[in-house]
Amino acid sequence: MHRFHLVALLALIWHTVIVHSAALAHVSREQCQVSGKHCPKGTIVVSATEKHADFTTVQAAIESLPQDDSAHTVLILAGTYKEQVNITRAGPVTLLGQTSCPEDATKNKVTLTWAAANHDNTGKSVDNVFSSVLVVAPTLDSSLTGAGPSGFPVPEDTPFGNKDFRAYNIDFTNNWAEYSDGPAHALSFSRANGGFYYCGFYSYQDTVYVGKLGNAYFYKSILAGQTDFLYGFGTAWIQSSSVLLRGCGGGITAWKGTNTTFPNKYGVYIVDSDVRAANASIAPSIVGACALGRPWNELHRSIFARSYEDGSIQSNGYIDWIISGVGRYEKGVTLMAEYNDDGPGFNRTGRIESSVSTVLDRKGYEPFDEPRKVFQDPKGRFGDVSWIDWETARK
Repeated sequence: MHRFHLVALLALIWHTVIVHSAALAHVSREQCQVSGKHCPKGTIVVSATEKHADFTTVQAAIESLPQDDSAHTVLILAGTYKEQVNITRAGPVTLLGQTSCPEDATKNKVTLTWAAANHDNTGKSVDNVFSSVLVVAPTLDSSLTGAGPSGFPVPEDTPFGNKDFRAYNIDFTNNWAEYSDGPAHALSFSRANGGFYYCGFYSYQDTVYVGKLGNAYFYKSILAGQTDFLYGFGTAWIQSSSVLLRGCGGGITAWKGTNTTFPNKYGVYIVDSDVRAANASIAPSIVGACALGRPWNELHRSIFARSYEDGSIQSNGYIDWIISGVGRYEKGVTLMAEYNDDGPGFNRTGRIESSVSTVLDRKGYEPFDEPRKVFQDPKGRFGDVSWIDWETARK
């Protein structure tokens, strides 16, 4: 009996140590962002104006990192950085944006910005990835969006990229145009695991691209756009965030989906979030005009769950994508769904009468109701979500 109590006591002490250590790590991260103190050892500081900084650009800081599995942190001091950032390394990278409000994405003080689309001013076309403010992918070939509903095949010997990328309190803004004028990425994320916490993503068309084998988790972030601004082949989980409509075009989601040799749940999941007009000026002009999504190919999968929808959303919810008179929606294959949504934009009757929208019940949503059930590794195995900052995500 005494031995049992001793074991229980040791277990309790160990649990307390683990929890306390995690809490210290969280507090230290926020202290680093707010005061520049208690940062992880070896933290690299970036500033365009502060003389004590290690680098003046974020890309220079990234290029200074070794191409190995070691973990590194970059603290970006307040300011606007006009540059494209490309991360190919496999080792963990954490980008911290300096802020006085680490739990409020509307008060971010760090902006990475670029102005580009998938064509230049002469109309010459390039792949969508070249427009991106931030690219996280191991190779150029693995990051290419490609043309059409299937994109380009990724070479079989392509390695998996960053295993644990994290960004906190940074806005990624593509300023190519103040309206939809072709794909203009704020983010391109492929063959990598990554979490974005209290970040902002701003563009008009194709704002956030999660490419093949990309696993991206967004927490209390802002994702803004007009046309198909959440799209890709991989898996995105958007938790407790704001999806802002800067206009209506196509749909909010336009997933492609990918054929593989194993069953998958690639798609975009918008959970416990707000879907609404970006501001009071645009709201009156888009009442009842915006679609939740449309299928880039028949393997499109998207679910809005327990989310608030303002009056911008069409009564039918989703729409088909019709090319030359042929729709891309395929019954029993395409999943464009909602679960327990509410607000003036949710019209149950309209959804039921729609030929493409699905309203899930609890049983129908259960296979998708946790990140561990949808995120997969390159071999198709579910459950590896250790790269998510759960201490932040569970606050």
